[in-house]
Amino acid sequence: MSFVPPGSGWPGDPAGPDTPVAGTPEEVAALAARSGTLAELTARQSVCRACPRLVEWREEVADVKRRAFVGETYWGRPIAGWGEDEPRVLLVGLAPAAHGGNRTGRIFTGDRSGDWLFASLYRTGLAAQPTSTHAGDGQRLIGARMVAAVRCAPPANKPTVEERATCFPWLAKELELVAGSARVVVALGGFAWQAVWPALRQSGYTLPRSRPPFGHGAEVEIFHGAAPVRLLGCYHPSQQNTFTGRVTEEMLDAVFARAVTLAG
Repeated sequence: MSFVPPGSGWPGDPAGPDTPVAGTPEEVAALAARSGTLAELTARQSVCRACPRLVEWREEVADVKRRAFVGETYWGRPIAGWGEDEPRVLLVGLAPAAHGGNRTGRIFTGDRSGDWLFASLYRTGLAAQPTSTHAGDGQRLIGARMVAAVRCAPPANKPTVEERATCFPWLAKELELVAGSARVVVALGGFAWQAVWPALRQSGYTLPRSRPPFGHGAEVEIFHGAAPVRLLGCYHPSQQNTFTGRVTEEMLDAVFARAVTLAG
C-alpha cells in the first residue's frame, strides 16, 4: 500500500477506519462544514481524496521514495493541521513537501525548510524542541498551531487553481475553529498570504477592503468580532531563500518574536 491506513498506529494519526472520506470538492465542503471540533476536522483532512492528481502524486512518491529514505514508510496522505487546539499564534504554509511532510505525516517536518523553521520557533518559545524529524519525536508547539493552505504534496510544489479551491474549505473551517483564541496569524510566503486572506474572510474575520502586498515583516490589523488580530508576513524558509541569504535566522526570529509579543 502506498500510504499509511488510518487507524493503523502511526503516531498522531487523527483518523480511524471509519473516518468519512471526501472524494469530490463538494464532499470536502460538506465534511468541513459539518466538523464541529478540530479532532473531527483534522481526521477528515487526513484522509481526503478529492484531487486525483495530488492523490496519484503523493502515493507515487510514497511508493517509489527518495533513495535516502528508501527503508522508511511514507505517510502518503494529506497533512492535517497540527499543534494546540486553542493557539494564540497560527502559522500558515503553502503545502507539504513530497519527501518532508508527505513522508513524516507532519507539516514542515523532515526537510530543510522545517529545520530552519523549527529552530526559529524553538528560539522564540513557540516549539518545545529545535528539530522536528518525525511523528512521535516528542516535538510540540507551544501556544501555536500549524496548517497548510493545500494539504497534499503537489508536483513541483505547484498546486493548480482548482486544487487550491478544493482544499480551501479545510483551511477556512480550521481558521473558524481556532478564531476564539488566535491573536496572530503568520503567513509563511506569498502564496500563504494570498490563500489565507479569503479564508479569514470566510471564517468571520473583518478585513481591510483591499489586501496589502506581501512582504517580510508586513503587518495588518484585522478583527474577529471586537478582538484585534494581527496578520504577519514572513518569507518562506525555502532552500532557495536560505541559501541565497534572502532569509536569515535573525529575520525569522524577528517575525516570530513579534508574533509572541502580539499574542500576549
